[in-house]
Amino acid sequence: MVHIQISGKLSWEMRRNFVNLQIQEMEKIIEKRLAKELLKKLDSSERVVLTCHVRPDGDAIGSTLGLWHLLRSMGKEATVVVPDKAPQSLAFLPGFKEIAVYTSHKEFCETTVEKSDLIICCDFNTPSRQDALAPLIQGAAAPKVLIDHHTEPDSFAELTFSYPRMSSTCELVFRIIAAMGLYEKVDKDCATCILAGIITDTRNFTVNVNYPDLYDILMRLLEKDVDKDRIIKEALNTRSLNSLKLEAYALSQKMEIFPEHKCALITLDQEELKKFSYEKGDTEGLVNRPLEVRGMIYSIFMREDPDCVKISGRSCRDFPVSEICKKLYGGGGHIQAAGAEFHGSLMECRNILIANMDEFDKYLK
Repeated sequence: MVHIQISGKLSWEMRRNFVNLQIQEMEKIIEKRLAKELLKKLDSSERVVLTCHVRPDGDAIGSTLGLWHLLRSMGKEATVVVPDKAPQSLAFLPGFKEIAVYTSHKEFCETTVEKSDLIICCDFNTPSRQDALAPLIQGAAAPKVLIDHHTEPDSFAELTFSYPRMSSTCELVFRIIAAMGLYEKVDKDCATCILAGIITDTRNFTVNVNYPDLYDILMRLLEKDVDKDRIIKEALNTRSLNSLKLEAYALSQKMEIFPEHKCALITLDQEELKKFSYEKGDTEGLVNRPLEVRGMIYSIFMREDPDCVKISGRSCRDFPVSEICKKLYGGGGHIQAAGAEFHGSLMECRNILIANMDEFDKYLK
């Protein structure tokens, strides 16, 4: 038997070369022209604003904060400005306390946006997804960059990265960073935020994984000493007692099953939310739970907010829940994860779905 011993130095060089090859493979999906143009914009900018959609989730906060850490390591003056508060389940992310919330610090946000020389828009495809913050962002003189994984983006940015097949905007952010040659500048804090967005949007790598090398990205982020278990615990598996009680009530008392359509529907009105002291983020992930029922192909959750009915849809087996959100409510999203807003009563919203379920039976497998 022949034994081959590799010195520690050579072993490290081989490992580094292997990592570099993997990074190069990840770059191929991103257009080099776009990556070079973004790097040029970053090099020529000093005050950068990073922003996302209203009711920000893990992917929105993860992508903006991830880029925030990267830009700070490059010596830039960067600020994350969001339309409204993010859920407390994301408060563990490094930099969370530095986020400027428009509904709470309007004057500061206005001054910061007006003074910026570059605005990077993450995780939304149309200005309306920013609600009251949209006029400020769209009216700013600074050039805008869009980084997003939703379909049919509006043409409001000078530079657009639109890749709907990405699991998350955070996956896209990592690939863009690699394509710009800035992987070495990704530190533990940056990597933590990016991985949090990937984990929350894929429900810990169980949905929307379209590129096998997403697992290579996971390994590259773990190399930065990221605590994956903590991200899963804090972002997915930790909640308040009231939130847990609300979910138990929703599943036991409000879940409707339509076996002929392989659909589950949950509706919650304002009184029910108030009864369980509802806070933003308390119903996160609720729409996924009915898919655990054997035979269910898609799940719809409708929550009555003060200004509209918020609709969330999830599915499996490639059922296009996005078609339901788009055709019935003017929304959209991904094939298996979509949403919409309905400006009417909760009962009207529910009845529209039930009346049109037959139309979507053709997609059942």
